[in-house]
Amino acid sequence: MRSARGSQARKDLPYRSCVGVMLINKEDLVFIGRRRSEADTTSDGYSWQMPQGGIDPGEEPYQAALRELHEETSVRSVSLMAEAPEWYAYDLPSMVAGRAWRGRYRGQNQKWFAFRFEGDDSEINILQPGGGGHRPEFDEWRWEEMRRLPELIIPFKRPVYEKVVAAFAPLVSERLHSSAHP
Repeated sequence: MRSARGSQARKDLPYRSCVGVMLINKEDLVFIGRRRSEADTTSDGYSWQMPQGGIDPGEEPYQAALRELHEETSVRSVSLMAEAPEWYAYDLPSMVAGRAWRGRYRGQNQKWFAFRFEGDDSEINILQPGGGGHRPEFDEWRWEEMRRLPELIIPFKRPVYEKVVAAFAPLVSERLHSSAHP
């Protein structure tokens, strides 16, 4: 009975407004980072994700996306390719909900942006991101095929990643796009 009340109370909580960034390089591969905080057993090996973060009060989603990208990767050399057509939400599982954001949100409602990375890989700095003024989000990074992203993300975020990949798949070359749909 207690868990049913807890579940209902969580459903009454708001979603945290957030942005996500798909950073696509010149070879049509996508940046993913391994979350430092999920290097333990809670992520069950699904610790890779794209940059994302909260929208500050009074901040527009596009500006938040550029800020979050810089704060997590140090990257500024980008051009906008596309904005997802809608907001995508996910609920946190009960084992995470009480810890994340001090239990104030049931999950996140995310606006996603695709950016073309115009710089060189040497611009990416995840260990001292944003000029060193921000706590590192990632401890490792790599370029990955877009079609593989949903299988690398923690399962409760997978439906959002599937929608993001569907929205942005037309942005990559036909060679990569056709391999995503055999």
